[in-house]
Amino acid sequence: MTARPKIDSGIEEFANDLGKPWQWEEDGYTVTRGCAWSAPGCHPVGCGVKFYVNKDGILEKVEGDENQPITQGRLCVRCLTLPDFTYHPDRIIYPMKRAKEDRGKNKWERTTWEDAYNIIEENIGRIKKEHGPESIVVFGGTGREGGPMCGPYGMAMIGTPNACYTQSGYACYIPRVAAATYVAGVTYPEMDYAGGLPGRYEDPAYKVPEVMVAWGKEPLPSNGDGFFGHSVIDCMKRGSKLISIDPRTNWLATRATYHLALRPGTDTALGMAMLNIIIQEDLYDHDFVDRFCYGFEQLAERVATMPAEKAAEICGLDVEDIYGATRMYANASNAAILWGLAIDQKANGAQAGHCILSLEAITGNMDIPGGQLLGDVNDSLGDLGFGWKELGPELQNKIIGLKEYPAYVGMVLNSHADLTLEAMETGVPYEIHGGFIASTNLLAGTCAAQPKRWHDAMQKLDFVFAADCWITPTVQCCADVILPIASFAERQSMVGTHYGASPNMLGSVVDAVKVGETKGDLEIQYELGTRLNPGTYARFANFEEFRAEFRMGNCGMTYEELKKKVVYQREVNYRKYETGRLRPDGQPGFNTPTGRIELYSTMFRQFGEDPLPYYEEPQQSPVSTPELMDEYPFVLTTGARTYAYFHSEGKQIPLLRELNPDPLLEIHPKDAAKLGIADGEWVNVENQFGKCELKARVVPVVKPGVVHAQHGFWFPEEDGEEPHLFGVWRSNINELVPHKNVGKLGFGAPFKCLICKVEKIAK
Repeated sequence: MTARPKIDSGIEEFANDLGKPWQWEEDGYTVTRGCAWSAPGCHPVGCGVKFYVNKDGILEKVEGDENQPITQGRLCVRCLTLPDFTYHPDRIIYPMKRAKEDRGKNKWERTTWEDAYNIIEENIGRIKKEHGPESIVVFGGTGREGGPMCGPYGMAMIGTPNACYTQSGYACYIPRVAAATYVAGVTYPEMDYAGGLPGRYEDPAYKVPEVMVAWGKEPLPSNGDGFFGHSVIDCMKRGSKLISIDPRTNWLATRATYHLALRPGTDTALGMAMLNIIIQEDLYDHDFVDRFCYGFEQLAERVATMPAEKAAEICGLDVEDIYGATRMYANASNAAILWGLAIDQKANGAQAGHCILSLEAITGNMDIPGGQLLGDVNDSLGDLGFGWKELGPELQNKIIGLKEYPAYVGMVLNSHADLTLEAMETGVPYEIHGGFIASTNLLAGTCAAQPKRWHDAMQKLDFVFAADCWITPTVQCCADVILPIASFAERQSMVGTHYGASPNMLGSVVDAVKVGETKGDLEIQYELGTRLNPGTYARFANFEEFRAEFRMGNCGMTYEELKKKVVYQREVNYRKYETGRLRPDGQPGFNTPTGRIELYSTMFRQFGEDPLPYYEEPQQSPVSTPELMDEYPFVLTTGARTYAYFHSEGKQIPLLRELNPDPLLEIHPKDAAKLGIADGEWVNVENQFGKCELKARVVPVVKPGVVHAQHGFWFPEEDGEEPHLFGVWRSNINELVPHKNVGKLGFGAPFKCLICKVEKIAK
């Protein structure tokens, strides 16, 4: 970092290695560089942004920051439309309150932060005193700083063990993390795209992957879990070949050497077959397997039960394509698998993840340049379990689901989603009386299966407060107080790729503008925490000290230093299993009981699960429920990402709505013709669990017999009061997702592998 002279505006310049200051004056604008992390919705990629603020303090435009070393000026439409989001007339920019008896009605009135905090403190304090802190649940979401905030919001701020991401089986990221933790002792291996290297793709330490496998991940619109999707295109331009494993034909699939359009939910069968081919044809890395893998012989015996021919029949694939793609991956000098959400969204998801990790391991692609990048065990970006120890053993043991699903609850420190709903409905193991809706619109099909059940259960709570940018259907349904959340142009924070689990980068989130009285999640947690649970925050003299410990971790700089640097590329080291940087004891190997990648997982065995991967059919499928296929003849998959929206967010923004105005159901032309459905006609989609209305998109991106439904739709322009709630029930695909169809350890749910029927709506 090089200091530069002050310019006329008085703003002190600090340049990063690419020579651009963090803030300057240009043509009547103050231009500020920062990094994006929701709201509006973005995964923690840390895309570089430039905010153009006029002399009146108004954010007029947002551009991509060409000086950001990873995103290099590329920016999604959600960030480009940030001014529309920031100044939208429906946005909540002041604290609001209403009487409990007015839940579901538009009877909100503006209040002060002090009054809102007082109401929350009084009611949460009363519930804790009368029913115990465990009777309060934090309902957390993906956006804002919500992902890493959910647990600390509950444990540290309120003092409850029950923080809950309300998705059945927490079928987003967590089954993959579980597989990585219990097989390899790491958090989340992802493709190495040179994000932490100063020279990026040209850095001498890096080697572009010879082969990339996009498995259940559509990285261009999703940038899933912190992975910058356009890096795939960067690598393809530099010679990387692509394999796509996805039921849908997305843009990348059309550029792939092999596109394996498997039947939704059959990924584990394919993974086992690929492992079997590699072992049978002696394509594995003998040295890595001998030195760093445990249970190879047992794995070989298990996957021999899934020959490619059998997998081809299960998955609906050409067997020669399975052989060809497998050999292409295994024979590459270096290769990377981009594993996505589809791995999680089945009850058999942890086993699919087990297969993928085993593929990465036996081919020697773990922690090598252009392979699967692993995080250093000491490379922390703060305490995501903040407040857990302070709860003490008595409260820790009351977390919902610990007895039934210890592998899930003990790893993620969240109450089990399905059992939390049941506790709210039945009072077992105890009654739930209070709630905090922390930046999640769970009723709109964002995450909750059977959202009407969640709606009914949440309405019964004695007191509920929320933090969000909008009056969403979830807030309107049951909140008594709402706290206005700042966008990433209005708060001081930081973003680390993959929630800090990857050593790529740390970026500054800066307050270029101020709108109303909004505050960031970190600030709310600190201010409310000092009121609701003051002992946990006693060691912090002020918010800045709290922010430094909770989010900056051991990156070696203050927030002010990061703000002026904009982007800090974190140190990248490869083959850390040889140098002791994957284990807290500093010994070579992996952080597992055996010190190796456990192809035979002793941790799964400890929890009563099969220690080897196995294939199970989805609970509802042409194979497992053939008796239902006459009534429900289609395989239903849901939730592929769009360029316009992040889950349910963005429906108010005119340009985004123009890009994707209606909730769509993709259906193959042959199937549409049989049903007399034309492109653009509205249809009913129904199964044994629920139904909804979607608009047909007749297009051959799905196979005959398969339909795909968009998720997260609601209609902010419609009546917001109960029972309509902005039309949240009309097109809610999650009404078709069953409750608690989860794996043996509590992980995964069939959001992407269901059955349904499709009928044209009579005019």
